[in-house]
This record gives sequence, C-alpha cells and structure tokens, in this order.
Amino acid sequence: MYKNSTVFVLMTLLLGISGCSMHSGSTYERSEMGSPQYFKKGVILSIREVEIKGTESGTGAVVGATAGGLAGSTLGGGTATRALGAVGGAVIGGLLGHATEDLITSGTASEFIIQPDKGEPYAVVQVNDEELKAGERVLIMDSGNVRIVRDQSQQ
Repeated sequence: MYKNSTVFVLMTLLLGISGCSMHSGSTYERSEMGSPQYFKKGVILSIREVEIKGTESGTGAVVGATAGGLAGSTLGGGTATRALGAVGGAVIGGLLGHATEDLITSGTASEFIIQPDKGEPYAVVQVNDEELKAGERVLIMDSGNVRIVRDQSQQ
C-alpha cells in the first residue's frame, strides 16, 4: 500500500513539474489562442545565452517529503522505529524533491536586445528555437507575453 502511494506521489511530482516549459517564440499557452496579438517590426542588435533559475514553488519539497515520509514509515517493526523512519524519510525526501524541482525547471535561454523600428531598444528573454541571429529582422509580438519570431513578410 505504502509503495503504491509513494510511486503515485512521485509520478504526480514529475508530471506536474515537467509541465513547466520555457518561454519560446513558437510555443503558446492554451489561454493565448484566439486572443489578439499586437506586433511591431524590429531588428536584433545582440544575443547572449543566459541561465534560467529553476522554480522554488515548494511543490517539489512537499511532494518529496510526503513520498519520503510514506516510504520511511515502512521501515522497522516497532512504532518508534516507523515514526523515526517517517521523519527521516520526510526530511530526505523534501531535500531531494526541492533539488528535483530546481533541476527540472531550470535551463538556458537567450537574451535578445531588440531595436524596434519605432521606439527605444529593449531586452526579451526566450528560448532561441528558431536559431535567430544578430542583424535579423523580427516581429515583436505582444499578447501579454512578449516574444519574437523571424520576420518572413515582405518589407
């Protein structure tokens, strides 16, 4: 029983955290479908790789502590031994869950310095899945989240 519960809790953690994706020029949230998007044109001045820090929502720690506590409570035969196993398992599971959440949700992205045709330059951070390069023309799209994509329109 405890083993099945532990497996279920760990799978829930992995599925929940792995659903977190990096901001991309070609990946949209379901809520953005059908929403108006405003855009302007510009050019990429520079690009640099940046590290994205993982989330620290506490979900990984909570799920890890729960799974560790359940697993630890199955150790030993006496009530005191099981209680100590549950506490130790919860502490270790919480630490491992926190580290797992950070590992799954961290990564690398690109910081683009964009010069719009009209206005001041600014930075956009997203995954460079289109392999954009400095000097390329881009569409700067805004639907609440700003993203850039290669400008394939006629000038």
